[in-house]
Amino acid sequence: MTNLHEAYDVALLDLDGVVYIGGTAIGGAAGALRDAKNAGLRLAYVTNNASRTPAAVAALLRGMDVPAEAGDVVTSAQAAARLLADKLPAGARVLVIGAAALRLAVRERGLVPVSTAADNPQAVVQGYGPGIDYSQLAEGGLAVRAGAMFVGTNADSTLPGPRGIQPGNGALLRVIAHATGAEPVIAGKPETPLHAESVIRTRARSPLVVGDRLNTDIEAACRAGCDSLLVLTGVSRPADVVAAPEGQRPTYIADTLSGLLAPYPEISVSVGAAGAAGAAGAAGADGAVEAACGGWTAAAFVLDEGGTRATSLALAGGGAPVDGLRALCAAAWSAPEPVSAERAEAALEALYAAGLPR
Repeated sequence: MTNLHEAYDVALLDLDGVVYIGGTAIGGAAGALRDAKNAGLRLAYVTNNASRTPAAVAALLRGMDVPAEAGDVVTSAQAAARLLADKLPAGARVLVIGAAALRLAVRERGLVPVSTAADNPQAVVQGYGPGIDYSQLAEGGLAVRAGAMFVGTNADSTLPGPRGIQPGNGALLRVIAHATGAEPVIAGKPETPLHAESVIRTRARSPLVVGDRLNTDIEAACRAGCDSLLVLTGVSRPADVVAAPEGQRPTYIADTLSGLLAPYPEISVSVGAAGAAGAAGAAGADGAVEAACGGWTAAAFVLDEGGTRATSLALAGGGAPVDGLRALCAAAWSAPEPVSAERAEAALEALYAAGLPR
């Protein structure tokens, strides 16, 4: 068994889908974070959102009874500002497109925020802000065409809103990119600058990335060579995790943030096995892999279906549904051929029936 709160010194936590959803705290999240902090795990909140200052984010979290101070929050605006400061001389002009929080982050790095291409900026930095309009994008486009460096705080194509999914900063970045042919350098997840900023600010020696999205949080951890915990309270669903490609596979999986404190079970993997799960459907198959976690045993085996090789999954046993998911992932990720999302979904039916969230 592994106790995550003892194995790591800092949890680098994503926010939306992990701590809250659309501004409403996820049930049990605040209590789990308080307990983890009391057990000695330091907490940092790492967000791709560049529209709020760290102080504003911390105040929002405290309003949800989540322990947080401004120094515990790291934003993509801060990461983008450091990226710029590392490339530009002190006092360089930067055309800022976005919220006041981004202008503040740029100024804190010794750079000068400006608003028009006529100011001859050496760089353009763009982050999400509800007040962005055509004139700002036009100024940014003019500056980039004139040779200014182009930086985006993050490339999320969408963001959740009170009325549903809305265009995110990644969608807005395409305006300038399409008009100029210049691709922005991205600071936020899954790129590494935001992770590096988080480690610098927290002085983490053994950080654990905690997120809900495979293609941002978990991929960022993989790129940084950092361990990660995926929680099932946000975007990525169980079938996505089983079928996750290499580079988006979490080190640990938990239902909720309570996984920070619950002992993490051992997972055993054996190649060429044909135990209870393998016998459920592996006749005539090759490349069999079997994994066990808790009371569950999962098998992955490659079948030849009319000349096409495909990996199937089988599951047997009982116990905590999340242990079954862990076993399925271990088997699928060790298989010689990738598992499709459709086959992953079919293998998960027994776990859904046992209470695993879809």
